[in-house]
This record gives sequence, structure tokens and C-alpha cells, in this order.
Amino acid sequence: MTTALIVGGGLAGLAAASALARRGVRVTVLESRPRLGGRAGSFPDAASGQLLDACQHVSMGCCTNLSHFARTVGIDHHLEPQPVLYFLTPDRRVSRFKADPWPAPFHLGRALLGAHYLTPVEKLRVAYGLLMLRQTATDADPPLRPWLDAHRQTPRTIDRFWGIVLTSALNETVDRVGLKYARKVFVEGFMAHRDGFTVEVPRVPLGKLYGDELRDFFTRHGVTVRANAGVKSLLPTADGGGVMGVSLRDGTSLSADEVVLAVPFDRVLALLPEPWAELECFAAAGRLTPSPITSVHLWYDRPLTPLPHAVFVDCLGQWLFNRGETSPGEFYAQVVVSAARPLKGLGGAEVERRVAEELSRLFPVGAKLLRAKVVTEHTATFSAVPGVDDHRPAQATPVRNLTLAGDWTRTGWPATMEGAVRSGYLAAGAILGRRGDPTPCLQPDLGDRGAAVSV
Repeated sequence: MTTALIVGGGLAGLAAASALARRGVRVTVLESRPRLGGRAGSFPDAASGQLLDACQHVSMGCCTNLSHFARTVGIDHHLEPQPVLYFLTPDRRVSRFKADPWPAPFHLGRALLGAHYLTPVEKLRVAYGLLMLRQTATDADPPLRPWLDAHRQTPRTIDRFWGIVLTSALNETVDRVGLKYARKVFVEGFMAHRDGFTVEVPRVPLGKLYGDELRDFFTRHGVTVRANAGVKSLLPTADGGGVMGVSLRDGTSLSADEVVLAVPFDRVLALLPEPWAELECFAAAGRLTPSPITSVHLWYDRPLTPLPHAVFVDCLGQWLFNRGETSPGEFYAQVVVSAARPLKGLGGAEVERRVAEELSRLFPVGAKLLRAKVVTEHTATFSAVPGVDDHRPAQATPVRNLTLAGDWTRTGWPATMEGAVRSGYLAAGAILGRRGDPTPCLQPDLGDRGAAVSV
């Protein structure tokens, strides 16, 4: 039986493990932390013991591989669809963004027309921009901002439409991103299929997504999960052309037929033997630029709003997620600030103050802030700058039995949970292909017809 070591228990590594195990590979997952999930994980709140997501992650209907992974391991019931998006402006007016039962791309036409934060002329500009975006080549990747300027967009349409969506989806500002992944977000997320834009929010903390159901699946399929098992380095074979296993930080070592390196891009080079670090596929990862996300966790003495979430327009935060009463007398909400470079140097207390003041203006219900916690993930994602795919390696590497996984690898998607799962499935497919099983693990896109779906 083929054996595989997966270094990293984030979503990419877990997806690779699930795909390999279902094809008869004996898998061991090594995770340096005491929990699974990586950046899409949770940590215990010291004050209450409540599990908190470092940053709220969401899925969308277009995320076919994440959906497949969730169904496969039995956690799909934890994802709650949000068929309506609520857009809130500083004057406290709300627009409801909901699809009509019409074929794409017309299903969101009435929702766009009802957006109170855009004028009728601005809506026409946005519609024209979307039409032109749909007609661009899928691999074109010039800077987005000049493209928007050239296609009749104004500072207001950029701030109040393009920027709202893209900063949340790509964790980067319009001034920095390339056209390719902006097109991916709008065309596949909003225009290709009427269900593509539907947001799905976990009903439970992300840490519980990787709890009993996932571990039961792994147990049934012979997967060993070792937490607190930090890897110090990969061990090359005698000829230097392959990897025979890994050396752990505790001084022990493990061997396997295949190794999947499923760690963040900023940790790759530190785990490689020196000659391998000079290979382009690995060195390229060092040229990716990180982008931070800040989450502000707040507990109030009463509910802020009956809305399950809010997308903020012209505000410091981009999203509010309303978690309701999580303990007696405490109502929990999380505000996410993507592309959070402007907050650098402010300090947690000042970020907390600004966000709390903004919420008090948006929701003047007299709620008292009981406590708050600010969490910043400084390397949350890679920055989707123009030409970023030049620095994203394929999953297969020149090292004969070493495969890469991670949302930063070449998946055709930006840094998302969907991208992480795709990378894991692509890594598993590369291994299985080498072992004589050519059946793909990757699932087709939502709008594809007649494409084979692996089981």
C-alpha cells in the first residue's frame, strides 16, 4: 500500500488527505499546532472559553470543490446558505441583494437596480463594466484600476461596487489587484450561474468543522492525524532526487512513499534542503507578497441588529457577522477588515475604538460594549497583484515524490478556502497519476456541463 505524509493540517492538507485516503493511500497528517484548520481555524477565548474564528471565512455557491469536500467528510450541514446579502451605508439604509429565478447573468439585474448606494447612471456604468469584464480573456492580467478607468468607471463606482466586492473576496485593494482574479470573482461568482453568488456561512466555529465528523471520516479511511507534530525539515533521498521522509522538531523522523508539503508559502523554504530551495518552483513562493486581515470580536449586552450579516459601504469594516447570544447576556459580533494595511501601527485598542464607534453609529440601539478582542493575521493571503500566477508553482515538483498544496499554489483561483481545497485535490491527483490512477480528483465548476465528477 502506498503511504503518504502530509505536512500541514490546514484545509489544503485535509483535502489532499481525504482524496488520497478514499483511493486507498495510507495517509498521516502532521500538524504543528494542537488543532486542525490552519488559517481557517479557531482559538479559545481566554475570557469565556468560547471558540473564536481568527477570521470569519465564508463559502459561495461557485466553490464546488469546497462543497464536495464538505459533503465527502460529512460537515456540509454546518454550512448555512445566505440567499440574501444585506448592504448597509453610513446613513443606516439597507439594500437587499437577492437573485431572481431568471437565467444568469440576468438573475441579479433587479438586485443591482435596487442598490440604493448607486445612482441610476452609476448602475449603468457598473453594468457596462461587468459586460466588458465578461468579454476579456480569462488569462489577461493587467492592473485592474487602469482597466476600470478605461471602461467608464468612476471613483464612486469603484469605491461603492468594485472595491466592496473585491476587497472582501481577494483581501486586496482595487489599486493593487490584477484583472485576472477580479474577473474570476465577478464572472464565476456572480455572472456564470444563478447560484454562484450564494454565500454560505459556517453555523459553528471553524474549529468544529474539523472536529468529530472529520476525525470519524479519517478513522474510517485509515488516516492518522498527529497534532503538535512540527516538522523541522524534509529528508532527501541519497541521490537527492526524491524525498524519503521528514525530520520532526522532537528529533524523530518519519518516512513515506510520497510527501505533500501543505504549509503557507512563507514557510516553504525553511523546510527544504538547501539545494532544493534554489529550484524555481520553490524560490518563486518567496516572491509572493502577503496581505493582512484584521478581525474585531465584540461582545455586547444586547443584539446590535436582527440581520445575520451586513456588508458595509463607505465604512472602515467590510463585513459584520452577527453570531447572536453565545453566552447568557453576551451577544457576539465579528467585524472583518480585509487588506488591513491601513491599520498597521494603530494598536489593538485604537482599532477596537474605531470599529466600536462605527458600530454605534450604524446600529444606535444603546448596546453596551462588554469586551472586545482584535486579531490580525499578517500573512492571511497572498496578494493577487498583476501577474501573480508567475510566482505560483504547480503542485507537482521536480523532486520526484514531493508535491505541494496550498491556496498559494497554481489553482486558477485566488487565496480562498476553495483554492485551498482545489490545491489539495490537485496534489492528490498528481500523486495518484504517478501511481497509475488517472481519475481526476478536481471537481468541475458550477457552470460546467458534461464534465466528469470524481467520487
